[in-house]
Amino acid sequence: MSNFSVGHSPESLGMWRLSVAPMMGWTDRHCRYFHRLLTRHTLLYTEMVTTGALIHGNAAQHLFFNDEEHPVALQLGGSEPADLAVCAKLGQDRGYDEINLNCGCPSERVLRGAFGACLMGEAALVRDCVKAMVDVVDVPVTVKHRIGIDKVESYDFVRDFVGTVAEGGCQVFLVHARNAWLKGLSPKENREIPPLRYELAYRLKQDFPGLTISVNGGITTDDQIATHLEHVDGAMIGREAYHNPWLMAGWDERFYGDASRPVPTREAVELAMIDYMERAHAEDGVNWYSIASHMLGLRHGLHGARKWRQVWSDHRLKPLPPREVWAMAQAHVGAPRDETPFEPSVSTH
Repeated sequence: MSNFSVGHSPESLGMWRLSVAPMMGWTDRHCRYFHRLLTRHTLLYTEMVTTGALIHGNAAQHLFFNDEEHPVALQLGGSEPADLAVCAKLGQDRGYDEINLNCGCPSERVLRGAFGACLMGEAALVRDCVKAMVDVVDVPVTVKHRIGIDKVESYDFVRDFVGTVAEGGCQVFLVHARNAWLKGLSPKENREIPPLRYELAYRLKQDFPGLTISVNGGITTDDQIATHLEHVDGAMIGREAYHNPWLMAGWDERFYGDASRPVPTREAVELAMIDYMERAHAEDGVNWYSIASHMLGLRHGLHGARKWRQVWSDHRLKPLPPREVWAMAQAHVGAPRDETPFEPSVSTH
């Protein structure tokens, strides 16, 4: 089943048609490389990088990504227009395809830093931040935000936020369709307890037809994506893409109309990751273990997946070359379900 318009190229459907959400601790460059093996066209986002980390830290390290990741967007956290302008320019110079401002993260650490979801209460400041970035870069400047903060549930609130921020030159809004409760809920609870209200994102598209609106939050199936695309321009998928990455393998054909590349097998993807692990170690000294953590969902739901995951996540195997670990993991592929814990059969000392 296809959900794209006949005659449209993948490019003409828009960069934001499908995207994988920025997720702290998860969507690093190794994760994005893995996701790119599964989908050619889906937009990938970095973890949030604060302006302070770029201005006062190792900017080159924070901004590094693999060329294979395109299209890839840099998400920034900050609230000072001048600092954001500096960092947006750094991101463009490094080669990112988009600069995104985080106005949706509800963690206390972000709140103390005066950025994230609390910025939704300062729409004029966000507008100024966007304008400062738009003035110095040529790539799109976008905003990811919630539909409200705390107990403010009126549609007028998010409508006025989007309208004000658009005045600064933002044309793309990535809407996490839940409120952010700045007090009383943990970041995890903020992803689950405030109710999803997709209809507010749909109304934004109706009220701002000239803007690009992508909806985020609780999306777990292709059919849900297809339903959202009947109302808005894009769908952003978060935790499901990370925990069940094979979901992405059919996206290029179904949602972009691109059948030019056959869907890879899980085995081919895993072997490509072995090659990448060896490359990353040769270039940067990265241990395979920190890369493998991102692909543990590759065999989600298949026989033998539990023991396969146990092999790839066994810290005792870290000294071994990744190809040896791969051979050990392959012994469990397709095997019947077995709850016996995996035990390495070789010495790892």
